[in-house]
Amino acid sequence: MKKAGRVLHEKIGMIRKKISWCRTLWHFSPRSIQMTILVPFTIVSLVCMLFLGFTLYQQFAIRSQQMLTESTQQLLGQTVVNLEDYLRNMRRISDAMYYDVIKDTDLSKGSVDSEMNLLYEANKDNLISFALYTNRGKLISAAPVAVEKNGLDVTQQEWYSKALDQLENLHFSTPHVQNLFDDPTFRYYWVISLSRAVELTDHGTPTLGVLLVDMNYSTIEQMLSEVNDSNSQQYVYLCDSSGELIYHPRQMQINAGLYSEDNLQAAAYEDGSHEETYNGERRVVVVDTVSYTGWKLISVIPMHNFQMGLASTRYFVIMLVTLTLLVMMLMNRLVSLRVSRPLRRLNDSIKDMEAGNLHPKIYIGGSTEVEHLGRTLQTSLDQISQLMKDIVVEQEEKRKSELDALQSQINPHFLYNTLDSIVWMIEGERYDDAVFMVTQLASLFRVSLSKGKTIISIEDELRHAENYMNIQKIRYKNAFSVNFDIEPQIRTYCTVKLIVQPILENAIYYGVKDMDEDGEIFVHGFLKDGDIYISVKDNGFGMPQEEVNLLLKDNQRAHKHGSGVGLINVHNRIQLRFGVEYGLSIQSEPDEGTQVIIHLPAIPYTEETQTLLEEGKYQGQLLQKTTEQEDRKNES
Repeated sequence: MKKAGRVLHEKIGMIRKKISWCRTLWHFSPRSIQMTILVPFTIVSLVCMLFLGFTLYQQFAIRSQQMLTESTQQLLGQTVVNLEDYLRNMRRISDAMYYDVIKDTDLSKGSVDSEMNLLYEANKDNLISFALYTNRGKLISAAPVAVEKNGLDVTQQEWYSKALDQLENLHFSTPHVQNLFDDPTFRYYWVISLSRAVELTDHGTPTLGVLLVDMNYSTIEQMLSEVNDSNSQQYVYLCDSSGELIYHPRQMQINAGLYSEDNLQAAAYEDGSHEETYNGERRVVVVDTVSYTGWKLISVIPMHNFQMGLASTRYFVIMLVTLTLLVMMLMNRLVSLRVSRPLRRLNDSIKDMEAGNLHPKIYIGGSTEVEHLGRTLQTSLDQISQLMKDIVVEQEEKRKSELDALQSQINPHFLYNTLDSIVWMIEGERYDDAVFMVTQLASLFRVSLSKGKTIISIEDELRHAENYMNIQKIRYKNAFSVNFDIEPQIRTYCTVKLIVQPILENAIYYGVKDMDEDGEIFVHGFLKDGDIYISVKDNGFGMPQEEVNLLLKDNQRAHKHGSGVGLINVHNRIQLRFGVEYGLSIQSEPDEGTQVIIHLPAIPYTEETQTLLEEGKYQGQLLQKTTEQEDRKNES
């Protein structure tokens, strides 16, 4: 449908342009038409080509800057990923020490020394040391085994105080010399400290402590040094969220006062590219934030880097504009000599078409251009009529095919399991339960089939949902409860069939099926502000917000259980039938449960409205009635 509409739009636009062109030419006197064409077209060509040349050069310069900026952003992005991987690995090490060792150890009965040493040995290429302190600054354990410096008070150090100030967070320090332990080799290590508050157990009593992981700063330094290995004046540096430098290729010059950096301003920038002027030099600053830490990875590109190679481009643009202008002047002269003679007869044909004759006999003759124009006009007029007919047919066919495709996404998995349950009941001589299951299944499929209709009453849709839940409760031995609270007046309105059952199915499989305690599902239907809302809420496991955001967008998500009819299927079917203002909305929180709300228009269920909705004509009828009512109101 879109393709046919686009073709029709292009054909009409082409005809309008050609008609306007021919009429413009014919409005002049036939004796001066050649000069009238030649002079204005030459002037216009000159202006256009100069404008085109200037624009081309500007666009090339802009694109050159964009390409370099994008390349820098990709480089920063990859570097950030590497940094995040490294920091994520350090975090995993910290988590492993805390959750696998410290939490499981009572310090009055055991020690964490051996486990800490094993973890240090496994990761010593990236670590300098481990240390575990009490909330009063007393050293409990350290790896590698070392002697703490005399008179050292770790409670006054920033990494220690920050860890206890915000208990739930991990804290990354800026680079500093590790000064906690005496080193017999008198070596000093530059480190970045990862500290966190931990829960210690001593004689069965939980207390606070601080776990310190000193990461080897040289790993980060080497990673960023490789990025800066370039002959250009572009460079990359790293600072924290407050602008304090963590790494800079000219760190020694900055410390000596021989070089300065605008790191405080750059730290305030949002992620992306920014233009600035620093020390009289215009430059582009590209910023990317490192997760977990708030660190800013910043690339500085001097503006003169973008000017490299543009001199040859200017020469090329000037030559291109000059040659094109000469060619256009020659073509203008040739066209002016050839188009004037047949234009009169072609103009008569155009006037006939403008008078309302949709099938005029277009003059075809004269020069090749005019003859082609005549043939194109004649062919386009013939095609327009056919395209308009085809579009109407394609619109309805596409609408039906989309609805059929969405409706057909039902997996027989549920039917197989239900039939297996019935066989199991019969073999176990539970005939009453088997009869009840067969009855509910028959009623369920009676509504599912609905004589091939896709529009049913809310009464039938809810009966289908209740049958489904009755079957599922027996299959799962009443492992959960379901409560239907439906306002009676909404039962007589229209709905797309099979929209509540898939939501209930998701509530069972992904919400309450595997709960340790009894699961509960609440179905509430009500009328509000002239629209109908049906809410399905469970007290299950719930999901994070990023998972919720994908439910109605990602159609490729695999379905582990059930019918395979996802929420996006239900959402699309509602919107295809009633419009984009209707559909599903989802609210969920981990460990709190999930609520899915169906939003439908309040359309009374009658044979007339059911037929109109099936044929996709209800909205047009409603608009026509509304217009007639407004007209009668205006007349009165």
